[in-house]
Amino acid sequence: MSAVRRRIATLRILGAIATAFAFTVGVYLLLEALRPASGLISFTFLLVLPAAVTAFVSFVGDPMAERNRAYYMTMPLWLLGVLILLSIPVLKEGVICVVMLSPLWLASGMAGAYATYRLRGRAGDGGTYCMAVLALPLIAMQVEPMIPLPQATATVSRSIVVNATPAEIWPLLRGIPDVRPGEGAWTFTQDVLGVPRPIGAHMLGEGIGATRLANWGRQVRFAEHIVDWQPDRSIGWRFDFRGLDAWQFTDRHLMPDSRYFKVTTGGYHMERIGNRRTRVTIYTDYWMQTPVNAYSRLWGELFLGDIENNLLALIRQRAEAH
Repeated sequence: MSAVRRRIATLRILGAIATAFAFTVGVYLLLEALRPASGLISFTFLLVLPAAVTAFVSFVGDPMAERNRAYYMTMPLWLLGVLILLSIPVLKEGVICVVMLSPLWLASGMAGAYATYRLRGRAGDGGTYCMAVLALPLIAMQVEPMIPLPQATATVSRSIVVNATPAEIWPLLRGIPDVRPGEGAWTFTQDVLGVPRPIGAHMLGEGIGATRLANWGRQVRFAEHIVDWQPDRSIGWRFDFRGLDAWQFTDRHLMPDSRYFKVTTGGYHMERIGNRRTRVTIYTDYWMQTPVNAYSRLWGELFLGDIENNLLALIRQRAEAH
């Protein structure tokens, strides 16, 4: 391929990427208008749109069907890079949403690119093919509201062995009001993705019906209403996230009491396993309603598991220090 032809091909690809991104933003805004606060959490945006825009860009960049399979299979990577660079400032999504979105977009984009590679010799008129693939998200967007989203519940649990008695650990389960910087454990969720870390919690009252108030900084405050109270054995609560509007947390689709994701209950159990050795278990229950619940469950296991590991490390550090 001559230098002139390479330059023309590059310009075609760049123009196609710009068109594809503008189309993506348009579809996103339409989804938000039709179903407020749901644009990102939709089958159309998660799976149909990336396949369509990747197929479009791949086809435009190879009008003569001259490129090899490697070109088609690397195109989703380039588009994903553009998405990551532009989605935060343009679509106003947080880092966590973009990280969660990336594997789905990559897999869907690969499917769209491979389909175009297989069909490129039989696609006929290029304009017709491009219009057809870009019409797919618009059609899916009309059909999707008629299909109810599946619901699911899940529990994330983590355990740790603490060299202390249940009686010594129990006050820490009621709340640690003065978490210091550096306490707890390093986690991917909190130290890389930026989910807030707890800075304090304290009890109001005693027993079932009491309230545990948690402060995680950045205006992230919530209540935990006690529903299980067995001193030196277990404590459980129902989460109360009223006042979410004040939270300084950018990933609006990941709020713990949203249309698609609700953290419902949680707590601790203790089991004495030896002389001054206690197994402490923390659990968190949540509900979800998304087009990809099985996929979402994997991220729930990671995010909530990281948060639980940090809390357990904090409890062990405090208990064993005393």
